Formats: sequence, C-alpha cells, structure tokens
Amino acid sequence: MDNSKLVRMANQIGAFFAAMPDRAEALQGIAQHIHRFWEPRMRRDLFAHIDATNGDGLDEIVTVALREHREELAA
Repeated sequence: MDNSKLVRMANQIGAFFAAMPDRAEALQGIAQHIHRFWEPRMRRDLFAHIDATNGDGLDEIVTVALREHREELAA
C-alpha cells in the first residue's frame, strides 16, 4: 500500500481520537484501533515510513501514539 494512503488513514484515526479529553486515552485508542484493524504489513510499512522520514506527514498525536505503543503494534 502507498505510504501516502497509510499516512492519510492514520491521520484520520488520529483526528477522531484527538477529540478525547484524556490525551493518554486518545493515544491508547489510536494504537488499539491500528492494532485491531490494520494488517501487520500495513503497520510494518507505516513504521518503516516513520523510521525513514521521522513521520513526515503524520499528525503529532499519531506519531506519539505509534512511538509509545510500537512494541504492542509490532506483534
């Protein structure tokens, strides 16, 4: 899948959870959604994008969520 599509989809998820008043809960929600609904290949490609570009194009809340929950998302 094209990285720009992954970034767009991740940002849409982030925008939904960003409205939550509890930031820690929002970060967890982003990570849980991506873990539940994205194929491992999609998660690997997104992390490869983060590693190669420092998360270029990703919203800050998404980047933080993915970095904080990387181990559980790699499973």
